[in-house]
Amino acid sequence: MSLVEEVETALDTIRPYLEADGGNVSVEEITPEKVVRLKLLGSCGSCPMSIMTLKAGIEQAIMKAVPEITAVEAINLTDIDDPNAVLPANMR
Repeated sequence: MSLVEEVETALDTIRPYLEADGGNVSVEEITPEKVVRLKLLGSCGSCPMSIMTLKAGIEQAIMKAVPEITAVEAINLTDIDDPNAVLPANMR
């Protein structure tokens, strides 16, 4: 199984939780340094809690399942103070 496939398998374990909030995630690249670069989709891309989702959920799931990964980054994190940030409907 390729590194991308291993990361996708790890993401599949948490995707139902992301989808329940109207979000998802896509793997954009895995760098030569084994850094996973993700794009947050749907409500995950505009939610001010996305940094917590990334660190507490996505990053842990990937690094636990694929120990050779050194870091997980999102290319489109919303800042918690962004005036355009929107909470998913069930978090309002």
